[in-house]
Amino acid sequence: MSSYLEWMLGVLKEAVELAGLPHEVYEYLSKPDRVLMVKIPVRMDDGRLVVFEGYRVQHNNALGPYKGGIRFHPEVTLETDIALAMGMTLKNSLAGLPYGGGKGAVRCDPKKLSAAELERLSRGYARAIAPLIGDQVDIPAPDVGTNPQIMAWMVDEFSKLKGYNVPGVFTAKPPELWGNPVRIYSTGYGTVVAAKAAAERWLEGFEGKVVSIHGFGNAGQYAALWASRFGAKVVAVSDTSGTVYDPNGLDVELAIKVKNETGKVVNYPKGQKLQDPDASLYVDADILIPAAIENTITEKNAGKVKARLIVEAANGPTTPGAEKILYSRKDFVAVVPDILANAGGVIMSYLEWVENLQWWFWDEEETRAKLASIMERNFKRTADRWEKLKAESSRPVTMRDAAFVLAVERVYNAMKLRGWI
Repeated sequence: MSSYLEWMLGVLKEAVELAGLPHEVYEYLSKPDRVLMVKIPVRMDDGRLVVFEGYRVQHNNALGPYKGGIRFHPEVTLETDIALAMGMTLKNSLAGLPYGGGKGAVRCDPKKLSAAELERLSRGYARAIAPLIGDQVDIPAPDVGTNPQIMAWMVDEFSKLKGYNVPGVFTAKPPELWGNPVRIYSTGYGTVVAAKAAAERWLEGFEGKVVSIHGFGNAGQYAALWASRFGAKVVAVSDTSGTVYDPNGLDVELAIKVKNETGKVVNYPKGQKLQDPDASLYVDADILIPAAIENTITEKNAGKVKARLIVEAANGPTTPGAEKILYSRKDFVAVVPDILANAGGVIMSYLEWVENLQWWFWDEEETRAKLASIMERNFKRTADRWEKLKAESSRPVTMRDAAFVLAVERVYNAMKLRGWI
């Protein structure tokens, strides 16, 4: 069993207990509904036949069709895929979406494949999982190592099998193929909407607040961009090349341009250059947005974090041990957990899916307003529940605890009404 799956099961068990639900809820949700393991034979450019291994995990569909991304990565495992599918059940539940949780993966290194090989692999995977997916059954999307182009190949392959266009079976497609332009920046934008709501509730407003961002990929770049557009001062950003720091504030658009043109944010022409990519975690800031990978803030370095509010754009960037250290600080406010803060991606996928089902499309501004409204509502529900739990519980309760309790309760109520438990 992978450590990530163990961690997810532990969080699930705690949430069931904290919510006062029967133990059978944990028993039911600790295992997936279905696991599909497939082989994908691909003819390589040099004529060799390589057989790749892929998965699709369908965890729970009490609330609606399975929903979750597809990961192309050399180190994926079935155990991790099960944990990620479980996480999607809870994330979709907390977001109030009519979805259950699913996740897919192919064990490969997409960086080592040519465009033609990647297309053949993508189409092969779509064919292999086709019997178990559909716009009313299971709706995949991109994840690590996949992108809108791969979704375009997959939706085309699935539509060929059906004999007609089925746009709603995959989300985060290019705008030219029934996608929505908001999807490309929805995770970073949604994170900032959550950060703004938290700052307005606990830090007397977002405008003028000092923000630091760790990780400068898609989520980090758009979090920096929207934080600056909403009036905050972004003083630090980092990637694997190092950290750029300017206490007077960075020119975020220039930093994004430099990163995308040179591949390294440290080539930004102004500010201080710090060799340590983790330096952005420790600068003087009101709000820290970890947007890189899991296990970034740990028991070893949590004591060096100065920010009063952490808003997780990445999945699992703050370990349970680190959270205990952070919450023990008198001036610390909260970790707004990933399950809430980075849900902008799947919420936008839901909006795209609704467009696809009805063949009716909103413009970018209207779509963004719908996304923001859902994020703000979910933040308020979670913050309110957190305060209630803190008042009622005899033990320390984090905002993450409150988020998982709300998520588990909604799935439980749906299963109970259906007569499953």
